Amino acid sequence: MAKKIVETPLMKQYMAMKEKHPDAVLLFRVGDFYETFSEDAIAASEILGITLTRRANGSAQFVELAGFPHHALDTYLPKLVRAGKRVAICEQLEDPKTTKKLVKRGITELVTPGVSINDTLLNNRENNFLAALNFTKHNVGVAFLDISTGEFLAAEGSTDYIEKLLANFAPKEVLVERGKKKLIEESFAEHYLAFELDDWVFTDDAAMDRLLKQFETNSLKGFGIHAMPAAVVAAGAILHYLDITQHTQISHITSIARVEEEKAVRLDRFTVRNLELVSTMSEDGKSLLDVIDRTVSPMGARLLRRWVLFPLKDAREINRRLDIVEYFFRQPEEREALKDALSQIGDLERLIAKVSAGRVNPRELVQLRHALSMIEPIRKICVDSAQPALAAIGEQLNPCTGIAERIGREILPDPPTALNRGPVINDGVDAELDELREIAYKGKDYLLKLQQRESALTGIPSLKVAYNNVFGYYIEVTNTHRDKVPAEWIRKQTLVNAERYITQELKEYEEKILGAQDRIAIIEQRIYSALVHDLCAYIPAILLDAQMIARLDVFSSFTRVALENRYNRPVVDDSLELSIVEGRHPVIEKELPAGEPYITNTVNLANNGTQIMMITGPNMSGKSALLRQTALNVLLAQIGSFVAAESAHIGVVDKIFTRVGASDNISLGESTFMVEMNEAASILNNMSERSLILFDELGRGTSTYDGISIAWAIVEHIHEHGSAHPKTLFATHYHELNEMEKSFSRVVNFNVSVREIDGKVVFLRKLARGGSEHSFGIHVAKLAGMPQSIVKRADEVLAHLEKVNRDSDDRVAKNLAGVADGAEGVQLSFFQLDDPVLAQLRDEILDIDINNLTPMAALNKLHDIKTILTGR
Repeated sequence: MAKKIVETPLMKQYMAMKEKHPDAVLLFRVGDFYETFSEDAIAASEILGITLTRRANGSAQFVELAGFPHHALDTYLPKLVRAGKRVAICEQLEDPKTTKKLVKRGITELVTPGVSINDTLLNNRENNFLAALNFTKHNVGVAFLDISTGEFLAAEGSTDYIEKLLANFAPKEVLVERGKKKLIEESFAEHYLAFELDDWVFTDDAAMDRLLKQFETNSLKGFGIHAMPAAVVAAGAILHYLDITQHTQISHITSIARVEEEKAVRLDRFTVRNLELVSTMSEDGKSLLDVIDRTVSPMGARLLRRWVLFPLKDAREINRRLDIVEYFFRQPEEREALKDALSQIGDLERLIAKVSAGRVNPRELVQLRHALSMIEPIRKICVDSAQPALAAIGEQLNPCTGIAERIGREILPDPPTALNRGPVINDGVDAELDELREIAYKGKDYLLKLQQRESALTGIPSLKVAYNNVFGYYIEVTNTHRDKVPAEWIRKQTLVNAERYITQELKEYEEKILGAQDRIAIIEQRIYSALVHDLCAYIPAILLDAQMIARLDVFSSFTRVALENRYNRPVVDDSLELSIVEGRHPVIEKELPAGEPYITNTVNLANNGTQIMMITGPNMSGKSALLRQTALNVLLAQIGSFVAAESAHIGVVDKIFTRVGASDNISLGESTFMVEMNEAASILNNMSERSLILFDELGRGTSTYDGISIAWAIVEHIHEHGSAHPKTLFATHYHELNEMEKSFSRVVNFNVSVREIDGKVVFLRKLARGGSEHSFGIHVAKLAGMPQSIVKRADEVLAHLEKVNRDSDDRVAKNLAGVADGAEGVQLSFFQLDDPVLAQLRDEILDIDINNLTPMAALNKLHDIKTILTGR
């Protein structure tokens, strides 16, 4: 704090709370408002758009102040957390009416971007992961936890592998040992919100003790992470962080799983981005996930996202998934019944997390009961299917009938969202509660009977019984009948035209009613708490239900997408073949205007056959779409989905690499060409025989001949290096690379067909055997709306250049052929200096001693060069 702000008792209390979490924004409850002070107030006013004020704080001092009504917490808290702030919520722990001293206050919750079970902070279709990184001398350990679902995962490996995991899990917050925050920035390209913990948290003993305490086991062998010490430390750090942030009711975190690198296809961050798997590079675009997500539950949506980012490599497991999709594909009645039941489940995972934390409200309990009631019909569909993989899922489902029936028996069908906001517990659950309700809620009948009885006894027809906050219940009699009032009535108030009285009976009834309300609240709280406590015993079973429901939801989604979009089942095995017959781009075909068909293409690749498809063709002809649709269909097959093709044979791919598009990283000072080379290097250093490699227009970031040279060398390396022979699609505008087919047996030329009719270009978008010789760039410029004068002039210049360079191109082709044949003495020269003027110019430049050249001498030399060129 820059200023001393402890002059008043309230501010002393505030400072005591602030010292507990100095790096968090402290929301300090004062009456009906949450207030922030000093630097917190300045930050909150900017993020929330609320008014920043100043108030006096002791002699000649002031403090900044910004606040909002307590009932607006759900509106403002998410904004602070999404801005990357940690937020400590300080509540009043006693009723201000019951004390004359300063109200007791305490921090009840610390909310951070990575730790929250608050619905307003979470996207129900995405996980909200907290990560911890443990940097060691040999590798990096990482752990991921979504406290809102209980998913807990750990891994360790190289920096490159951990970077891939971080990119795919996209944690909202990353924990690291104090002093090592800079290591995150140095090791990984993406930026992450980091928080440092004390070094003792990142020790073997502290981590092991905390994990064993959580899981109540003697070792971690049952979880498969016991031989991963770096990962164990990272996982332990996450649990310590939950303790620090006062998230101690975490019985729903029942296990931890190992992220198994060998089971999933490697998709680096370039590939995830370039293929637009879960997000797009343009605001109005669609990702693959957008197209194939027909899930009807939040758990299913989250699982589908995970599957897209972690496709399988195990052909048997892939085919088990495909078997289930095919079953529902052919069984419309079961398919629709399953969809109907799944759509009523809701977010079972996050509901049970709230039960564990003791923060589930009555309405959510009713939703939980309804969700559990849907488990039995879903289980029956699975078990009766006679489909082995589906039946195995059904056998793991548990309707938890006992607790579901108890919820229905004890909780009203339509309760309020919180206790004390109306009745929650059903009639017949507790005899005392029923009796108290009879007193409290049926008082009007009693008072009416009392009024009628007293009116008859006294002969006062206008007598009435009423209530106010000052006197409680009273009997009011007009002055006309004042002489009829019995002597035992006690006068409490005189009005202009009437008198108000109380009786012993009314006084006793009032005490009974007021006591009943308080007692009702106590009994309801007791019954409700007992129910939630007993429900905790069902957490493991309900979490397993949620996992199985999520899988069924994804399979159901795959089936509906296949039916809607005419997808077909692929053949998936362990061969090295890749054949996609009449394939389509699953995203682009959905974006086409109504009635316009997508032009299909067939791709056949094999390690020892057509290993490298060299694809040429003009801009806008569909080369990029062809590359992407091949990768997307392979990925669809390996997550267990049908594919956008007439048929497909997919030999399991272990890695998908892409070098697509010019994605400059200017903010890091990297040019287009540097990004290209970084991505290409990553591919060449990690490819294997089961890899699928996509290169799209490699070398655009540098000069033409540099680009040709590098592209040639890369293709040659992929073809010749070792025995891997990874399957490759290489789209290029360098027509010179068509020469490679003559010298490299597994390089085959293809082109995307274009037809020129009456000077106009028609893009056929159909793949054909053989190379292409023209790029039709000027025609594309015309289509883009370029002024006619520019298009005409470009045609004239192109005609002149083609005439001048035709002979030169022949020489280039011969030289490239010489390079491919490995002919000795053949020099790859793109600049022919047969012209004596160019030769003289070359000699003049080579003779310059640049190190000793003065500015004046440089100008004179430039004049000499100009004279050689112009002859003047």
